[in-house]
Amino acid sequence: MATLIDAINVRRRTLFEYDGTPFVCLEAEVNTPSARGAQTLVRLKIRNLLTSAVFEKTFKAGEKFKEPDLQKAPASYLYTDGEGSHFLDQDSFETLTLSPELVSNALDFLLEGAVVDLMKFNGNPIGLELPQHVELTVKHTEPGLKGDSSSGTVTKPATLETGLKIRVPLFIKEGEKVKVSTENREFSGRA
Repeated sequence: MATLIDAINVRRRTLFEYDGTPFVCLEAEVNTPSARGAQTLVRLKIRNLLTSAVFEKTFKAGEKFKEPDLQKAPASYLYTDGEGSHFLDQDSFETLTLSPELVSNALDFLLEGAVVDLMKFNGNPIGLELPQHVELTVKHTEPGLKGDSSSGTVTKPATLETGLKIRVPLFIKEGEKVKVSTENREFSGRA
């Protein structure tokens, strides 16, 4: 039997099923009214894991949600072509093709052979879960000049091997590996 989750216990990154669809909570806010007998409400900002649509919805504190039938399977990225992005499921060794909508902007962080978690809902692929940080090589950046930091700007633009453009500190040179946050798409440190 599936575990039930009370709406009041839903926190950021909690996965739950509502109306037969899997969701992830992005933000949660509990509103406790001061009037006697009034209901405690939970306002959630949630993302539909099938469509990636984000919206806010208010629930009563006692409402219950099922835990979604989600599985994570390790898959290695192979390539992208006109049909979509191709991944090799590391458990079943079958090649899965995901549409551009399911992959969305994950290609900015994927190199051939990179292993990511493939999210499946009721056995069907619905998207990717990237690691928190990835290591990528700086393909192009201008050299940092002495005195550049006096203007208060201590970063410069850089293009990474996947084509992703980020801002990096002045001391980073072409060919260096950097850690990039997949959540906020920013420089996290040297690799």
